[in-house]
Amino acid sequence: MAKTVTTIPATISRFTSSPINANKKRRTAGYARVSTDSDEQFTSYEAQVDYYTNYIKGRDDWEFVEVYTDEGITGTNTKHREGFKRMIADALAGRIDLIVTKSVRRFARNTVDSLTTVRQLKEKGVEIYFEKENIWTLDSKGELLITIMSSLAQEESRSISENCTWGQRKRFADGKVTVPFNRFLGYDRGEYGNLIINPEQAATVKRIYSLFLQGMTPFGIASKMTADGVLSPGGKERWNAGAVRSILTNEKYRGDALLQKSYTVDFLTKKKKVNQGEIPQYYVKNNHPAIITQDVFDMVQRELARRDQSRGRRSGVHLFSGRIKCGQCENWYGSKVWHSTDKYRRTIWRCNHKFKNEEICTTPHLTDEEIKDFYLSALRKLLADKDEIITTFEIAKDVAFDLGTLITERDELQNELLVVSELTHQCINENAHVALDQAEYLKRYDGLTERFDRAKARLEAVTGEISDKQVRQATIEAFLDELKRLDGVTEFQPALWYSLVDFITVYSKDDVSVTFKDGTEIQA
Repeated sequence: MAKTVTTIPATISRFTSSPINANKKRRTAGYARVSTDSDEQFTSYEAQVDYYTNYIKGRDDWEFVEVYTDEGITGTNTKHREGFKRMIADALAGRIDLIVTKSVRRFARNTVDSLTTVRQLKEKGVEIYFEKENIWTLDSKGELLITIMSSLAQEESRSISENCTWGQRKRFADGKVTVPFNRFLGYDRGEYGNLIINPEQAATVKRIYSLFLQGMTPFGIASKMTADGVLSPGGKERWNAGAVRSILTNEKYRGDALLQKSYTVDFLTKKKKVNQGEIPQYYVKNNHPAIITQDVFDMVQRELARRDQSRGRRSGVHLFSGRIKCGQCENWYGSKVWHSTDKYRRTIWRCNHKFKNEEICTTPHLTDEEIKDFYLSALRKLLADKDEIITTFEIAKDVAFDLGTLITERDELQNELLVVSELTHQCINENAHVALDQAEYLKRYDGLTERFDRAKARLEAVTGEISDKQVRQATIEAFLDELKRLDGVTEFQPALWYSLVDFITVYSKDDVSVTFKDGTEIQA
């Protein structure tokens, strides 16, 4: 008996699990994306939305769901593409059968993202139609074609990114400065993209620098800005210490600009990294009008460095932090909470090392009110002698803060470094071209190196002394300006506390002294 074979035709689609001859409409969504915010691209965006809406509704076998959109978003990854992510979620939830989009390039410029998404949807029976390339993802050749087209799109993105990066770095090398004006306090964008001082914002910047030199911490300044209703660089009502510190360290406020502080590590992820020497930086001197003078800016940087080195002080968490000193062990007082869980809760100040030494510190704890009373008592005594203090300073300041000798030494040391550098260079060149006794060469070379290191170390010390004197003078002058305006004081004012007091030393409840910014020490 002859063998016979009967073909039983497929009745269900292996991709969609739907009957092959069913007249069921496919629930269809469109996807539109543009990658910039330009007017031209906006027109393209609107046109894409309108096109896919009419295109889908015009098919009898398709049921229109929605046109999902992303405007002004890059296609190299899906991280910030909210419309795209919402569309994929709806598709995986079974609300979409077919996605129609313009091209693979519009869908994604990242090969991995593209293939991962296609495979996720394919498992759920959801098909994507790329109109330009005429690719249907449930087709047997679909994945291969998508792989090729996605790779080409990714390479195009890489090329565009490199061209843009090169152009940006070329502008940096030419000294062309760009800043994010919407988050940059103190300046407005000029007609040609240049920086123009905003008088109102510049006053805030100057105030921040002044408050810092008066002794306030970035935290304290941030709190004051918030309390005074001053908007932050980002336009927010609340300031933080980071924003204040950023203003205090930004060279643009002295009229200069350091370019390429950070760079993009990967064009796909758009991840940025602080430039620590991986790529060139460009420093543009006198690029725009300065808000802060060079001297004041340098003083602030020196003071920031000094405070960073002073561990345990000027934390800024509280106005008394780092300003109360133990007279016995000379460590700083810190705040402690008593009865934290009951109605008798209160905050006291006590030596941080009270029980850390072999001998327990016997200095007493203090309340906020006691500290304020000691300060006010000393301040009233200070005001009684303010005329004498001001006169004494005016007589002595020319001698006390004279920088002539230090500046002369600094200039001589800078010249010494140039001379030694040239001699070292000559020594190396001579050894490279003439047969010298190597022992003698090394002795000569080591001598020049030691000479250079000594000059460099002394230059750093002298520069530090100059900066310290400048900071000290500015601090005392700010103190005396405040003192001149005071006729009397009846209550505690935080601003006066910051501007007048250096620290308080506690020996006992009956022996407390207040040291003011000018160095005057008064028994409270």
